[in-house]
Amino acid sequence: MKDMDGKVLYIGKATNIRTRVRSYFHSSAQHSPRTRELVRKINDIDWIIQKSELESLLLEYNLIARHKPKYNVRWKDDKRYPYIKVHWGDQFPKVTVTRKRVERNDGHRYFGPYTNVWAVHQSLDLLRKIFPYLTCDRVITGADQRACLYWDIKLCNAPCIGNCSEQDYRLMIDDLCGFLQGRTESITSRIRDDMHTASKLQRYERAAVLRDQLDAIDRVVAKQQVISSNKVDMDVIALARKKNDACVQVFFVRLGKLIGREYYLLEGTADESNKAILAAFVKQFYHVSTFVPREILLPERLSEATVIEKWLSGLHSKSKTRIIVPQRGSKRNLVLMAAENASVTLDAIRAQWHSDTQKQEVALAELKTRLMLPKTPKRIECFDISHTQGAQITGSMVVFHQGTPDKSHYRRFIIRTVDGPDDYASMREILVRRFRRWLNHHDAQSEDGKPNDSFAKTPDLLLIDGGKGHLSVALDVLQDFSLNSTISVAAISKQKEELHLPGQKRSILLNTQSSGMFLVQRIRDEAHRFALQHHRLRRRKSSITSQLERIPGIGPKRRKSLLRRFGSLEQIRKANLAELIEADGMTIKSAQSIKDEL
Repeated sequence: MKDMDGKVLYIGKATNIRTRVRSYFHSSAQHSPRTRELVRKINDIDWIIQKSELESLLLEYNLIARHKPKYNVRWKDDKRYPYIKVHWGDQFPKVTVTRKRVERNDGHRYFGPYTNVWAVHQSLDLLRKIFPYLTCDRVITGADQRACLYWDIKLCNAPCIGNCSEQDYRLMIDDLCGFLQGRTESITSRIRDDMHTASKLQRYERAAVLRDQLDAIDRVVAKQQVISSNKVDMDVIALARKKNDACVQVFFVRLGKLIGREYYLLEGTADESNKAILAAFVKQFYHVSTFVPREILLPERLSEATVIEKWLSGLHSKSKTRIIVPQRGSKRNLVLMAAENASVTLDAIRAQWHSDTQKQEVALAELKTRLMLPKTPKRIECFDISHTQGAQITGSMVVFHQGTPDKSHYRRFIIRTVDGPDDYASMREILVRRFRRWLNHHDAQSEDGKPNDSFAKTPDLLLIDGGKGHLSVALDVLQDFSLNSTISVAAISKQKEELHLPGQKRSILLNTQSSGMFLVQRIRDEAHRFALQHHRLRRRKSSITSQLERIPGIGPKRRKSLLRRFGSLEQIRKANLAELIEADGMTIKSAQSIKDEL
């Protein structure tokens, strides 16, 4: 269902599309306020016919993930959730954290998704003490003269110096994967046997390492709650709702032990039934989950349960996945416990939201008073410049709405008209381009050629990272666009954290402990971070380009082809001759030139 601008409002599926669509417009239908609002906005309806309910289920998810319709139930945060990625396809696999979508056939192993990236890193810090995996970018040959510091502090097995064979290293990483899946009994049994064998062979140092590893695993496993003696794998899912907010709690039970839990916030849940919300969550969650258990416990039976079970069972070849709604016994108690946790979690999050909103309101009110602004600065834009001695000059625009960052409206600028380290001219170019796009925002285009809404609105407060000179530049630009009377502007200097205002000789010093000062510093630091991040990326690309340009036979087309295929200079350096030749436009001679030079 689409509005007048062609924007997708809602995506659904039905065995009889005609009947389903007609139900929205039937005059006697008792719709909820949310559905009535949806119907008022519908201007066009499009449909796709699929061969089966299963195909419709998959297509529905893909379309919702692509368009993010306002009236569909979906995960609240637009960000991608973190995964633990084990680079199993590499000779000596590393372990990293990634937010990229899971590619099931890329040769690597994924675990997740998780909701708290900090907790993921904390878990990996613990796991590395038990399974000391590689973190460096060395090419492992086993012939290096010396290992790095991590070998000395027992956080790496040093395969680089031949201390650990490829077979032993991959076995350790396989144990780490099993540990993440909650399968610890077979791991501890094998390590215990290896420890006894090493001891009998009088390899006491090896036996001591295995003993310490065993003790560390036992300490972690001892904290896991035993849920069932049947050693079954299952996920327990429950829902809590307060007004228009919804939280789903998931308990992960592996081999009968509760190994962890995560919560997920949903939006688009107003006036939706619990069954509809749970069905939407289950479909979204297991599309991106790296593991599907044999049993999924829910508080209510889903209308689509049969087709969802068929789809989930097809995701793996081990056994059929069942969706169970327990009515009594230990499984029912598990669902109730998950529901209680979901309710407590949602209450805590709502309390935090309320507290944050109050702090933001206090900070914005303080800025309005101290900076003598005509109105509360609901939209604040901050601009900064980053360069290295005038090279690779970049600028940033960050947007805060109601005191919180609106990252979808962040924008970067590559300075085109300035040579050398001229911050004033660079700032002028950025501001002119920003407000020129506001002037013609219907025609404004982003870097990919699509209409850019980030410049359609003007800020209530324009914040410049700099001193009085930068403030003068901003005032001149606003004057040129006749915006000097509608947009307030201030500049914040780095040294004394003082704010410079138009027409005032003396700067303003906010209380360093005040909410207003904290907000200004946060906005300024965010603009600096965003500009610096872009500058470093351009500088790195420039360095790669300059090194490739020095290689005979490598022109712009081949350079782009190589970077598109390998991604970095380091990966190009690691590639063998056959892999280099596979890149578009490469020949044996040009590939050999790369090997000779790099």
